[in-house]
Amino acid sequence: MPIDIRQFPCLSDNYGYLIRDRATGQAAAVDAPDGSAILAELAASGWKRLDLILNTHWHPDHTQGAEMVKAETGCRIVGPEESTRVIALDQVLSDGDQVDLGETRFDVIHTPGHTLGHIVFIDRRGGEAFVGDTLFALGCGRLFEGAPEQMFESLDRLGALPDDTRIWCAHEYTAANARFALSLDEPDAGVRADLEAHARDIFALREAGQPTVPTTLGREKRLNPFMRAENAADFAAVRAAKDAFKG
Repeated sequence: MPIDIRQFPCLSDNYGYLIRDRATGQAAAVDAPDGSAILAELAASGWKRLDLILNTHWHPDHTQGAEMVKAETGCRIVGPEESTRVIALDQVLSDGDQVDLGETRFDVIHTPGHTLGHIVFIDRRGGEAFVGDTLFALGCGRLFEGAPEQMFESLDRLGALPDDTRIWCAHEYTAANARFALSLDEPDAGVRADLEAHARDIFALREAGQPTVPTTLGREKRLNPFMRAENAADFAAVRAAKDAFKG
């Protein structure tokens, strides 16, 4: 049975997510960027319960609301070992673990690069992927802790998911990512045309104040310059160019 997903903006450019297993009504938040925003969205949802916080990594804009939300709801917090430096976890998760939310099962995949312990949550049956700061629409996370080889492998692992998998990333960076992608030389005319058309849609959505997330894995594999990298060295060059990009 599919999950319900409520997406809402918080902080300066984060997205918060509340998800609910329809069969049982059990609910979870993906990360905790803003405790007040999560609790307000939970109240607006009418779901009346929160069972889990699914934490992807330790950065404050993914953890700072966790204690408030747990205090108000009694939920459990699960995430990677690295997050214990800033929050108390009820369960430490590692690559290959599974987390059940009612009848919905999330596979845990370790995706180092942005941080060394970053994980993502994959609902394979429903075709949903909550990827934190590993993969963005037309982009990927900065390498604050990991090496290019690690992020390249992490994106490669995500790339093995079905193309129709919906990608729910944690930030609204897509317009800036599109401007960078358009600045690159693209030898494939078909890809270039698709990228230009997609960028026009992105800019129109942002002008109207609408989200550009979720995206799909198939779209990212075709248009995202980081996922199109052929090897770690190629990826590293694109990442360095993006880090220096001023457009």
